[in-house]
Amino acid sequence: MTELIDTPGDGVAPVLPAPDGGGRHALLVGAGILASRIAGLARGTVFAHYFGLTWQADAFTAAARIPNLLQNLFGEGVLSGSFIPVYARLIAEKDEEEAGRVAGAVAALLALIVAIGVVAGVLFAPAITGTLAGGFTGEKRELTVRLVRILFPGVGLLVLSAWCLGVLNSHRRFLLSYTAPVLWNAAMIATLLWRGGEQLERLTIALAWGSVVGCALQLLVQLPFVLRLVPRLRMRLDARSPNVRTVARNFLPVFVGRGVSQISGYVDVVIASYLPTGAVAAFTNAQTLYMLPVSLFGMAVSAAELPAMSAAQGTAADVATYLRGRLAAGLRRLAYFVVPSAIAFLALGDLLAAIIYRSGKFTTADSRYVWAILAGSAVGLVAATMGRLFASTCYALRDAKTPLRYAIVRVTLTVVLGYLSALPLPRALGIDQRWGAAGLTASAGIAAWVEFALLRTAVSARVGQVPFARGYILTLYGAALLAAALAWGARYALGGPSLGRFTALAIVVGYGVTYLGLTTAMGIPEARQMVSKLARRGRFRVDIG
Repeated sequence: MTELIDTPGDGVAPVLPAPDGGGRHALLVGAGILASRIAGLARGTVFAHYFGLTWQADAFTAAARIPNLLQNLFGEGVLSGSFIPVYARLIAEKDEEEAGRVAGAVAALLALIVAIGVVAGVLFAPAITGTLAGGFTGEKRELTVRLVRILFPGVGLLVLSAWCLGVLNSHRRFLLSYTAPVLWNAAMIATLLWRGGEQLERLTIALAWGSVVGCALQLLVQLPFVLRLVPRLRMRLDARSPNVRTVARNFLPVFVGRGVSQISGYVDVVIASYLPTGAVAAFTNAQTLYMLPVSLFGMAVSAAELPAMSAAQGTAADVATYLRGRLAAGLRRLAYFVVPSAIAFLALGDLLAAIIYRSGKFTTADSRYVWAILAGSAVGLVAATMGRLFASTCYALRDAKTPLRYAIVRVTLTVVLGYLSALPLPRALGIDQRWGAAGLTASAGIAAWVEFALLRTAVSARVGQVPFARGYILTLYGAALLAAALAWGARYALGGPSLGRFTALAIVVGYGVTYLGLTTAMGIPEARQMVSKLARRGRFRVDIG
């Protein structure tokens, strides 16, 4: 294992970032992600209206995921584990010359890799589609191949956009980088509204081109700010710098780790492609909802903490104490928001799906199908979000190998359990094969808990036991379950299983308000802080009104 951190000589005071900025930075990340996710949900609503769970929806959904492999392998996740820790430290040391050299070298390397990947994706689209969506045949397969060829260049632009995000995050400029995807979603929504009356195959082609335009906009809006923050940027391959070599050395295990993790997502698509029509689209709809708390809370907290953790300098004991404090605070913030999200998926998933998707070709029955898949996702939601924070701690400690090892364990479990749960298990139970899609998400949740336990043990061995009370988690679950029970009572009092969109929204909002009220009454500090902030903002609005 790598050392905890370089320890300065005797008499050198530790240099630790201000410990009170994590919540504010996480709020900025969360605000940016919320804006982009709302835009994404709007896109999903419009998409579902025109496509429903048709075979054309399956084709576009699979085609969009296939080139995303390039983004997932070389995008934010890889940069978080390799580039950001090194670059953030150089910024903390105010070494602009070396920071510009490292940022430029990473950008040049990514541009070269992306160019090769895009050309390969376009040329070998039929073979890639046959591998990752093997259950597609005939018109469905042909359309998917065509869409993959259109979408690959756009995804290449998203990789460079992720480099911009890495630079902006390191400079603590969180809002723009996480808001930029709004432009990508807006371009796709505009395309759907403009061409929505066309035959579905033609509409999918137009939507793919709209996606490419959105990718370009997402990159271009960030570039001017990046160039302003990195005045010494040198866009060239440079292997002479020790810091560039450090990034490259960490890049490989993080890249392999991301690759291993992506195997799980693409195996899910492969398995779902063998399920009845609509399974791929429904699985993706459920994943969109699942990613809301993962992004808003898991990614927001871990993204905000990584630069601060990476910039810490001092003795090993000082840094370990500092990291334990940040971890404990981050875990509490995550738990407060993620626990009720998991219970909402389990108890109110059909209402969530109806609010976002039920329109046009997307029916009430489709909402219930998405609910089953979403309920499976609830199994591992808490573990998946908290695991991100522990992985970020490993990256801040310049240790990219530990997350890699445990990602391999998680993916292996996900693939084996996912196959068994999705295909043989429904047949053995004598139920409709389409419900195997719920087995995919539930099995991934079990694997996420295993990975979380391994990461927590590894980090605790490096920095000491992270204080985290199990009683706190149980209290949150109790409040969420009581709020869900009250929500169920309200839904049947207002009309039973089938409710209008606005009534469903009122019940979901009521669930959240009830949870906030219960946890405030229980004395949960995070709840009282939220109520206090809401009260202050309310007074401020009254004063200026």
